[in-house]
Amino acid sequence: TGLCERYMGTDMFFSGVFIIINILGQFTGSGMVIVRQKVKIGCAILLGTILLQTVGYGIWSRVFLMRNLSLGGSLLLLVAESRESRSLLAGLPSTGDENKSREYIILGGRLLVVLIFLTLIHWSGGFFYFVQAIANLALIILVAVGYKTKLCAMVLVVWLTAMNFWYNNFWQAGYDSYHWDFLKYDFFQTFSVIGGLLLIVAYGAGGVSVDDYKKKW
Repeated sequence: TGLCERYMGTDMFFSGVFIIINILGQFTGSGMVIVRQKVKIGCAILLGTILLQTVGYGIWSRVFLMRNLSLGGSLLLLVAESRESRSLLAGLPSTGDENKSREYIILGGRLLVVLIFLTLIHWSGGFFYFVQAIANLALIILVAVGYKTKLCAMVLVVWLTAMNFWYNNFWQAGYDSYHWDFLKYDFFQTFSVIGGLLLIVAYGAGGVSVDDYKKKW
């Protein structure tokens, strides 16, 4: 509650209520997704917790907003995947409208999920950081347009996992520090985005992508 009191400007009671609502929302939404029941509702609940945290903490920095948008992108990809799985389990072909809406959901999720990498681009710091930024930006663009999507997304998964353990090593921070709270939050939040990238690795870029257009050519 100390973090809430500091950044929300509320007393312990309201901070406690805020935390309880967040915990209930996260456990409920995650549980529905894990057991594959009412996945869209579960994703909506999780999206609600993301919005609640964004407004509640009142941290409107570029990094915080892009991370939350990336989380939203992961949820969109999960919704699209659940729609495909539902059609396959039912044994029925999807209608044209359903396929079209699903492809645009994948496109939106793909564009949002890579935003987290924009927070890791640093043009200062020497030649190594410059080369790393160029490579990072190239992979972001390739995933966004949907070219060699699975391969590029897999590279981003490996790279983001390594960066997550390097930068968000909360286990080395003191347990009573605000720094520990933020690092732990970022650590697990980043793994949620990695989950979205793994969905891209598993299912591809979808119909609105260069990869799909190449098949038609």
